[in-house]
Amino acid sequence: MRAQVDLATDVLAAAPTTGAAAGHGVPLRPAFEEVYAAAVAASQAGRSVSPARQILEAGARTGRAPEASTYLNGLASLVDRTPFTVASGAVEVVQRLREEGWATALVSNTVGEPGKALLPVLRRLGVESLIDAFVFSDEGPWTKPSPEIFREALERLGGAPERAVHVGDGWVDIEGARRANFRAGILYTGLQHYGKKYRQLFLPEGWSNPSTPYRFRDWSELPGLLAGLR
Repeated sequence: MRAQVDLATDVLAAAPTTGAAAGHGVPLRPAFEEVYAAAVAASQAGRSVSPARQILEAGARTGRAPEASTYLNGLASLVDRTPFTVASGAVEVVQRLREEGWATALVSNTVGEPGKALLPVLRRLGVESLIDAFVFSDEGPWTKPSPEIFREALERLGGAPERAVHVGDGWVDIEGARRANFRAGILYTGLQHYGKKYRQLFLPEGWSNPSTPYRFRDWSELPGLLAGLR
């Protein structure tokens, strides 16, 4: 997140100034941080403010005319350099579920980076081929917990909400599945070691214990949970 803000500040600093006097002299980093925080708040309410819109809004506030593509390309480079790892057992379990006939979609709140930048990472980690549909919030108007983004995933899969389950690690996942009338929202608790700043920005009060009777810590537990829901 610090790297994202650093990048945005550099892009704004390199951008030409606009003819309008309004915004000239406004500090660049605080201006972008305010825009980013507003985008996070919007995402918690189910509304998407894409990274492209964020950098353009910050430009408008500071009297700059940044190229959104410059910022997006920089974000893609940051994502590519981030040392992501796969949760232990996740790939094997999803492979097994697909063999059992499950269709899979990935629904992701991509507030700080473009969803397309994640695809090469998922490919390297052996995950992309296990997903039938990708729904990234920066590519549309909605974020989790809005039911619309879950319905978009179902439409792409050709599924029905009463037969659908959503697996996620926080409140927006469980609440979104409830709002979309899914069969269940299942909470994954195995990787909830978030940094303090991330918790402050992205996880509202009660995030660690959203209301659901379905939860697991180890991916080997998930097939049994799903079997009990059928």
